[in-house]
Amino acid sequence: MGRKAGQLYLNPKRFASMNKPCMKEMISLLNCLSLNHLNDEKCARPKELLTTCMEAQTSSQKKAFGSINYHLQRLNKGRK
Repeated sequence: MGRKAGQLYLNPKRFASMNKPCMKEMISLLNCLSLNHLNDEKCARPKELLTTCMEAQTSSQKKAFGSINYHLQRLNKGRK
């Protein structure tokens, strides 16, 4: 089954196998912020590591085909 969040049902098994590329960097930043009482000046290095990891992920994931909106519009034209 799944957990209910409002009217949306989530399947935790489906999301457990997803790739989580920057999880280590995010956890280290959150731990640093927790230890330093949300003082982000002391957590500059983990913040920089997380930023570089996230930038690397967005630049490497390019769509080979159009967006979902393009395909929905294309399918909708065929129905008319």
